Amino acid sequence: MGIEYIAYFILAIFLLFVVVKIFSWPLKVLLSLIGNAILGTVLLFILNVIGGAFNFYIGINIWTALIAGFFGIPGVIFLIIFKLFL
Repeated sequence: MGIEYIAYFILAIFLLFVVVKIFSWPLKVLLSLIGNAILGTVLLFILNVIGGAFNFYIGINIWTALIAGFFGIPGVIFLIIFKLFL
């Protein structure tokens, strides 16, 4: 094996590493968004169950689900504050 083959092999390994990094980033973002969506939905459900005893609930529709799902805990806190001041 000549030095060129070794250089090509190292370049191929480097390019493979770069491609894996590029494709793993969207997967991490997607998994983070899915985790926030699950956490936000569970928090909305728990809020409505506990808040029902105090006649406080947040209706679950497409907008509240998107806010709670995209932002997670801060989104649910925003919805609570929004409901209190409206």
